[in-house]
Amino acid sequence: MSGYCPAPSRSRPPPHRRTVAIDFLSCGLSYRPDLGSTPCILSIKCHNLAPPSRSMCLRYSGLDRELSDWFFDRREYRVKYQRALDRIADALDMWRPGRDGPRLVAIVKCRAGVHRSVAMAEKLAKEVKRWKGVRSTVDSVHHVRFCASKDYTDSCEFAMPLHTKLPEDLKEVDVIIAGGGLAGCVVASRLAEADRDLVILVIEQGPNNYGMPDVVHPALYPRNLFPSSNITLFWQTRESPQLAGRSPIVPSGGTLGGGSAMNWMVYTRGQRSDFDSWNTEGWSADELLPFLKKLETYHGKGDKDRHGFDGPVNVSKGTHTCSRAENAFVEAAAKLGYPESHDLQNLDENNAIERYYRYVGPNGRRQDAAHRYLHPKLQSREYPNLHVLVEKQVLKVLFDDKKRANGVVYQTNPKWLANPEYLATAYTAQRQVHARKMVVVSAGANGTPGILERSGVGDAQILKKAGIDVLEDLPGVGADYQDHHLSLWSYRTNLTPQETINGYQDGRFNLEERIRNNDELLGTNGMDAQGKFRPTETEVEALGPEFKKAWDRDFKDAPNRPLMILALYTCYYGDHSVLSDDAEYVSQANWTAYPYSRGHVHVTGPSMHDPVDFDTGWLTDAGDVDVKKHIWAYKVSREMWRRMPIFRGELAATHPRFPEGSKAAVIEKADGPVMTDDNARIEYSAEDDKAIDQRVREVLSTTWHSLGTCKMAPRERKGVVDKNLSVHGVNGLKLADLSVPPENVGANTGNTAFLIGEKAADIFVKELGLGGGKERRLSQARL
Repeated sequence: MSGYCPAPSRSRPPPHRRTVAIDFLSCGLSYRPDLGSTPCILSIKCHNLAPPSRSMCLRYSGLDRELSDWFFDRREYRVKYQRALDRIADALDMWRPGRDGPRLVAIVKCRAGVHRSVAMAEKLAKEVKRWKGVRSTVDSVHHVRFCASKDYTDSCEFAMPLHTKLPEDLKEVDVIIAGGGLAGCVVASRLAEADRDLVILVIEQGPNNYGMPDVVHPALYPRNLFPSSNITLFWQTRESPQLAGRSPIVPSGGTLGGGSAMNWMVYTRGQRSDFDSWNTEGWSADELLPFLKKLETYHGKGDKDRHGFDGPVNVSKGTHTCSRAENAFVEAAAKLGYPESHDLQNLDENNAIERYYRYVGPNGRRQDAAHRYLHPKLQSREYPNLHVLVEKQVLKVLFDDKKRANGVVYQTNPKWLANPEYLATAYTAQRQVHARKMVVVSAGANGTPGILERSGVGDAQILKKAGIDVLEDLPGVGADYQDHHLSLWSYRTNLTPQETINGYQDGRFNLEERIRNNDELLGTNGMDAQGKFRPTETEVEALGPEFKKAWDRDFKDAPNRPLMILALYTCYYGDHSVLSDDAEYVSQANWTAYPYSRGHVHVTGPSMHDPVDFDTGWLTDAGDVDVKKHIWAYKVSREMWRRMPIFRGELAATHPRFPEGSKAAVIEKADGPVMTDDNARIEYSAEDDKAIDQRVREVLSTTWHSLGTCKMAPRERKGVVDKNLSVHGVNGLKLADLSVPPENVGANTGNTAFLIGEKAADIFVKELGLGGGKERRLSQARL
């Protein structure tokens, strides 16, 4: 399967016949367009090796490319690749010389035993150093994968500290990180860099995400919302009368890398006022800017002094931009008074539009935390202190009699067991692993409260009701849940299939063929323009006295704070089979920057089987201010759409049901933009506003931006952790994820999660007195 990297298995294949896959990291072939007509000739001398088959593969970036021009004899295998080096770079990856090298995987059949195979691999690595045309060298083989022959169906990973079963000799480590999500990967990676003697164990409830097509190819991200997705958790919430009787489902990351492995990859930073509003020493905007810069390699045109250019995470436009959609959005917003910003992510710009960048590399690959922080170290063989255990759920934290965290209880995720009965009972054998120095919980805003509560840390009344002994009464655990709730509206366009990513969802595109050909459309998330919006004073007045009161209190004198964030996605997220024609339908996304509504997430019992009491709280705020934000945003975005050159109508099924005769009635089909007067506005009656209100309640959904359930604040303000991320009332227990921000951010929260991971790692490194080990620069895991 293209892009497939087998998960570590529980047994080794028989010794009689194996295929050995040798991955070379950082071979250092430079991108040299000037060598376009020069053949690349490499020589590998391999002794004690039977001749390989005629068909060998070069595997890279999720592609298996067959090379027919290999020739060899028994003792010396000369490899002649007659295509240009720039074609290799384009087909496989683009890298920065001296930093990100290609990873070559030589597939050979070996009749020798395991030990001789490994010895052969080491010899082969040394020979690579002598390859002509290779600018830098390989220190060693970093990853040897033994794949069973056709008569054996199992496979296993060799010399790679990623496990589905914890080794017998790994019953105690220095640091346990409960959750291998976005922030957890960052923390683990930075701790491993700081000290090679510090033994770290990451426990992740989901699978290893390495090389998964739905992860590494950005355009496939809508597939992560399919109920069949193995890398997404779907949280069932309470039925809500404010949401037309619906029970929303809130997705979150369910694999290594967490949300960064399955989200929409939008690069947006919080505002300066957001971080300052946290009112916590060490966490102001000025104090956090170095960490914002540390995490990124920015390929944009923004302010150079506000961005980083040497971090693990690439921020770029990817390999595809739908220029017509991007220009249409920017130009339509300008007609309504929202200018284009040169850098909407510099912490200070606001009330403007930007041609957006994304967490996608120039090579078109997703920049998730696992592939950019964790996998490079796991595969380098230079960090034997770093271990990752996948497909295991952390049930609770263990404490000694002094209330110091000293380990965790975990179990196999029943999702990864053969008996479907386990899905109903969640029964699997529970095991323990202990930590000498620190336990870090990093299970996300939805998962971290449950681990704390099952451990006896939380609101005493809730714990007693759930049958859990109280260790520390901490009422803030699981309280004050927030999300940037979202309304989606669909529009008909004159875009072509190659300008949207719909073909990957509705089956029109041959996915395997597109991956094999490294289609440039795979390297986009379909979001090329977005803006941070504020209403005019006239619009504020029109939204009523309750809205004006909230505006005057929280926004009027804070010009750094956007009210709503609006974006165009060249993707339709509904049922493609019911569309009436073959036009390309796309989505307008409107979401609240600072919702007033609050919810909660709590356990109802001591086991993983017990249902979660999850109330999003959406649209429950006093005065209905949150729903009025959506009404205003719908009107603004609709004014923009009716001015866009790509406009060809509105999909009625996704829009309000306006009363008969309304001047705001839906236009299902059009030949082009229908608003040509920049000063004209669509007229809405009071009945029209009620129709919009009702439709918002029917379609309101999540942005996957769950936040604030274990906030960083004094415990008397329902805080759970202090400025150093230590849980109040206990020792040795830290939190590091999106559960800790005390106030929301006017941005997609992925960047904030990266930031929390970097800041948390810095805090933990200092507290543990680390930093003696020499930090080495590694190329990032190649996709």
